[in-house]
Amino acid sequence: MSTGATAGGQGVVMHVRCPDRLPEEVFRQVLEELANLSPVVQALPPTAALVDLRGALRFHGVDARRLGEILRIRTISRLGVDVRVGIGPSITIAATASSQVDLPGGVLAIAPEDVTNWLGPLPVDALHGIGPRQAAVLRDYGVHCVGLLAALPPATIQRLLGGKAGRLAADRARGIDPRPVVPRALPATASLRCSFDEHTLDGAVVRAALLELVVRLGTQLRGRHQAARALTLTLKFAGSGTWEKTRRLAAPSAHEDDLRQLAYQLMDAAALQRGRLTALLLKGEDLLDADQAPRQLSLDDTRENRLAAETAIDRVRDKFGPRVIGPAAVFRRAS
Repeated sequence: MSTGATAGGQGVVMHVRCPDRLPEEVFRQVLEELANLSPVVQALPPTAALVDLRGALRFHGVDARRLGEILRIRTISRLGVDVRVGIGPSITIAATASSQVDLPGGVLAIAPEDVTNWLGPLPVDALHGIGPRQAAVLRDYGVHCVGLLAALPPATIQRLLGGKAGRLAADRARGIDPRPVVPRALPATASLRCSFDEHTLDGAVVRAALLELVVRLGTQLRGRHQAARALTLTLKFAGSGTWEKTRRLAAPSAHEDDLRQLAYQLMDAAALQRGRLTALLLKGEDLLDADQAPRQLSLDDTRENRLAAETAIDRVRDKFGPRVIGPAAVFRRAS
């Protein structure tokens, strides 16, 4: 349904669906845009989120539908990401509404007084919380739409779907959902992956790929003003074998020198001989805000110069792109 399908919706819960397979770093940026609208944001990984708009409506002085439109404008213009936004008086109504928005994006707001009439004609499997198996059972008994489900006695629905599932389905078909939006951020991790086109032995190619992951991870962490307390390296082998190890940094850091040193130690700990690698996964663990990371002055002029150069390199990447500058080993095709 297009954004023009509903006007004047006054719901207090917003459900946001991002495109499938959205990179984690972009999803985090979407969450930041949501936090600019309301402080009560609940991340639903990998690509959805809930927002409580009650305080935001008073603060911004606009209705909920307008906030949804503002969100779309910001995510499209700033991130190049369109979103599907559903707004309603409860989580169930908002999530059901967002699922009814056509791709690539739009806003559908359902006012409290319109809930019953809007839900009634929807297919039973369109109701948020009704899975494929439950929908199949209901259809076998002739319950094809949400309106018919709402008209059944709750005891009948419980006999069809089971006790708890039946009670929830009966309530949600009537628009009843007392669950609050609980503020929850994404887990404090950041991960990057490199896959090899061919099975690859440990050597220059693998080390260059690992260094590239280190550079990208450091750039991502610094861009998000975060630091990692630990790194996890996962190696994927031909034949579905996997090796994984985690080590903690001496101090939280987002600097490439620190991350590279620990990443190489992890690779050395794998003690590879003739293992044929198919992929590398490097994950920054136990992240914290950069402002909370202790900053110890160093008497090492070389390190201080590298940190100053790193700041300048970040500005170059921000302006011209992430791959215009970096360690020479990363550019494996250079002569």
